[in-house]
Amino acid sequence: MSRLLLAMLLALVPATEAARPVKLDKAAAAAVVKDIEAARAKSREALRTSPTSYLATVDRQDFNDRTTLTVGRGDDNDLRLDDPAVEPHHLRVSVDGDRFRVVAVDERARFSVDGAERRDAVVPPSAIGVGRFLLRLSHQRFPAIIVYDPKSPRFREYKGLEYFPVDLAYRFELPLTPNPTPERVVILSTRGNRRQAERVGWFDFLIGTTPCRLEATRLLEPGVGEHDVAVYFRDATSGHESYPLGRYVDARRLPNGQYLLDFNLAYNPLCAYSVHYNCPIPPKDNTLAVAIHAGEKDAHYY
Repeated sequence: MSRLLLAMLLALVPATEAARPVKLDKAAAAAVVKDIEAARAKSREALRTSPTSYLATVDRQDFNDRTTLTVGRGDDNDLRLDDPAVEPHHLRVSVDGDRFRVVAVDERARFSVDGAERRDAVVPPSAIGVGRFLLRLSHQRFPAIIVYDPKSPRFREYKGLEYFPVDLAYRFELPLTPNPTPERVVILSTRGNRRQAERVGWFDFLIGTTPCRLEATRLLEPGVGEHDVAVYFRDATSGHESYPLGRYVDARRLPNGQYLLDFNLAYNPLCAYSVHYNCPIPPKDNTLAVAIHAGEKDAHYY
């Protein structure tokens, strides 16, 4: 769609007044701050110790133009796991529409799904266990297998997570100005993929006295909910206090039809911690001239 046509269509939509920060009484504000701080503590601990910590990633194998990858200890596998608990030819993993078909190959080979031992399974994008490893079966229309190792040497690089202090001046309850016509867009990614998404609309809000607008999108990929809305953005802190690529914030639909857009919950893309992820790049139109002093900072893992 041309920018001229989009501008004409937007002109038919009633203007949305830029939202001001949500007003909370003292008790409600204290509860929100407590919840945010608790979530941050949980994220720090997960990065430090979780078997699915971003620091646990040690390898990635993309399917590219293939529909099947082999996994095992032998050198002839597409993805090699060097561990005695892994059979020479352990798994065959195939893309099955929006899911994956996983089949054990060698007689003694097994894998786990939700803690249950299996030799054959069809699973959605998720993680399966093989020996000490977890294999994340990532789809995104560009399927790949990401390997998590609890013995990853990168755990020694842990240095915490950094955040701006919680500031409820960056918390909004606001309407979504809907896109006047269904529109597919391309979201570029850090691995060069062109990921398909739907531009669902725009959020208008005030940072201080400055009106701001950010477009909201929904990735058209397996595992993304029909009503999931994400905002990928850059601001004046990007490349200085926050991660250079930009940050993400998820908009949560409220029972009254409005959305919670809280920049205190803004987080870094996973590529801020590991080269093994495929992360959306914020669109150019989602670059704000103002500084969003809220959410996650750049802890400089890369």
